[in-house]
Amino acid sequence: MYVKQCLLGLAVLALPWTSAAKSKGKGKGPDSDGKYWISGDGIKAAFIPYGASISNLLIKDQYGIQRDIVTGFDNASYYGIDTQHPHFGGVPGRYANRIKNSSFTIDDETYHVTPNDNPTKQSPKGADTLHGGPDGWDYRNFTVVAHTDSSITFSIVDPDGKEGFPGEVVSYVTYTLTGLDWDIKMVALATTKKTPIMLSSHTYWNLDGFSNNDTSSVFNHTFHMPYGGQRVGVDNILIPTGEILPNKKGSVNDFWSKPKQIGAQANDPELKNNCGFNCTGYDTCFTVNRGHLGAYDWRTEGPVATLSSDWSGIQLDVYSDQDAFQLYSCTQQDGSMALKKTQGLFDNPDFPRIIPRYGCVVLEVQDFIDGINHPEWMRDRKQIFGPGDDPRRGFVAGPRLCGCGTVRTRDRADPPWGFQKGAGALNSQLPRAPDIQRQRAERASGRSGRSGRHGPHQDETLASESDW
Repeated sequence: MYVKQCLLGLAVLALPWTSAAKSKGKGKGPDSDGKYWISGDGIKAAFIPYGASISNLLIKDQYGIQRDIVTGFDNASYYGIDTQHPHFGGVPGRYANRIKNSSFTIDDETYHVTPNDNPTKQSPKGADTLHGGPDGWDYRNFTVVAHTDSSITFSIVDPDGKEGFPGEVVSYVTYTLTGLDWDIKMVALATTKKTPIMLSSHTYWNLDGFSNNDTSSVFNHTFHMPYGGQRVGVDNILIPTGEILPNKKGSVNDFWSKPKQIGAQANDPELKNNCGFNCTGYDTCFTVNRGHLGAYDWRTEGPVATLSSDWSGIQLDVYSDQDAFQLYSCTQQDGSMALKKTQGLFDNPDFPRIIPRYGCVVLEVQDFIDGINHPEWMRDRKQIFGPGDDPRRGFVAGPRLCGCGTVRTRDRADPPWGFQKGAGALNSQLPRAPDIQRQRAERASGRSGRSGRHGPHQDETLASESDW
């Protein structure tokens, strides 16, 4: 199963202005817990208006047992009450991740947005802004504008000046289940002024549904990111420094050379401070560098990342045309968050019904974090939008049931590609990942069973909606 998400700007978009609306279509509306359910073939998911969040994702493991593989609350009303555990399954907006000094400049005008991260004595509200501020999109109720048995659409209108951001933004978020695929489509329009827009999905995954009687962490999950040869350099509070750093083969951040368990190097000294000061784990923005391979179609080129569990046999493949990928290993979970009634073990005192540190992992597909403050990266056309701008695209991601549980790929001998700081381009002279190069050659000669590219490069021409 994969998820497809598209971030777009549209010429005309009319949305309801209320925070709650009767859903259209043949969906049954919310259940007694305030959740809207949709179904595919062997998969079910529940969503809530708060943050347009996913609250449940049910899929059978390799033994035929149904697992709920995302975190959340049993009742929709809990999301707005429990402020200790934010962002579960929501859509961060209007700008995901961090903004340095809670400020940015567009067309020589500097804007100051509301801080909410890393408070200091000098800045008691925070030194930066995270996920759109203290009242970002994942803290707000969206409108349900359509609901069928297999799909649900939410909308939000973000007014000019909200959290300090310029201009009004109107957005749709559509979730659809088709077979074992979870498609996400995001549509965002800056209606009045140029403004930063970077959306993502903040889903917390545990592919064992917290039911593994050997471990309640995701250290046993295998992660592979074949295009993730580099990462965004950050300081001790995770603010980008402007550096694009290599992920050396064998290092704790090497998930490109071959699949590796998230906890494979848990005791490596290099992992300490890897996710900020005195933090051991991952809160890392990897760059997705594959443009040097030439024109490609992100739908058929293969996943940019894969997460899998040998224990459950469930595999998550992430397809994307976005250029960055945040991996967060739930380092801030401290055991104070209870599991849902659809998760965990009920008869094992060694595994209490809570989410422990490293009990989940978040995969945020987005663009370069704080790119609006780093003109040397040339991210404006991916992050700054105004009235009348061309539509832009988003990403694809999702879980897939796999009988073997683990992705099997050959070890890559050479680091994949590089980003030229200050040039905003990929270095075509660096070595190519050999199996990717071979697969592309096979498709070009017609030897591969996979369908080839069916449209121009996404940066050149956008596909029609039927291609989503």
